[in-house]
Amino acid sequence: MTIHNISNDSSSKTIAAQALTQFCDDYLSADAFKDYAPNGLQVDGGRPIQRIVTGVTACEALIDAAIADNADAIMVHHGYFWKGEPAPITGMKGRRIRKLMQHGISMIGYHLPLDAHPTIGNNAKLADVLDMTITGALYPNESHPVGNIASCDPQSAETLIATITQALGRKPLHIAAEYHKDSSANTTSGRLIKRVGICTGGAQDMIEQAAMMGCDAYISGEISERTTHSARELGIDYFACGHHATERGGIQALGEIIAQEFSLPVTFIDIDNPA
Repeated sequence: MTIHNISNDSSSKTIAAQALTQFCDDYLSADAFKDYAPNGLQVDGGRPIQRIVTGVTACEALIDAAIADNADAIMVHHGYFWKGEPAPITGMKGRRIRKLMQHGISMIGYHLPLDAHPTIGNNAKLADVLDMTITGALYPNESHPVGNIASCDPQSAETLIATITQALGRKPLHIAAEYHKDSSANTTSGRLIKRVGICTGGAQDMIEQAAMMGCDAYISGEISERTTHSARELGIDYFACGHHATERGGIQALGEIIAQEFSLPVTFIDIDNPA
């Protein structure tokens, strides 16, 4: 577990959970997205918010850390009540929500809006740390596209692997493209990457769209068995950088915005996750 204090302001300022949620809704244009879970206030702790903890996923370890930090609210990228999950609040879900309610902690979550935001979204922040520049959308015909295309200095796959490892603290899984340039050549030697598709988390199946958009490489979080064959047959390098690792940036950046806007102490707590 890694703790990063975004603000140490010890003032007695507070904000209502509904007011904080409304600010985030507006800032992230949350109403514009058709998502897999509700965005915004998911659990109302019933008290004014003075201290906030942010994290990637609202797991029990993050809740325990928030309790230890005397937080009044948790803000996450992966919250609760996903489409298709059982409705009863029992078992693991029951334990999590019970702890929130017993300690008066509100839980606020933003999924796709936090992926897609052009400046503090997960894609944008990943591009920043990889020294890439967002140039467009992976799906340009969508009104609120989630994936992006970025440009970078021409570089080898090995150089990009080193950059990702340094930026995210973990080495990505790289699937090299197989380029059949002619009957006598079957090699990626000397090929440089300069146009990259990016969509963090579990967006590995967007690799085909990245190839259609002329990307040399595609970066996401997870990999499926089929992704290997897609990369090779589509002629595009794939970098699986970790679902969790690629989605730390957005929620941390949102916490920084809130700390600045409302002068509230915000602590980003990173619960280690190798996936």
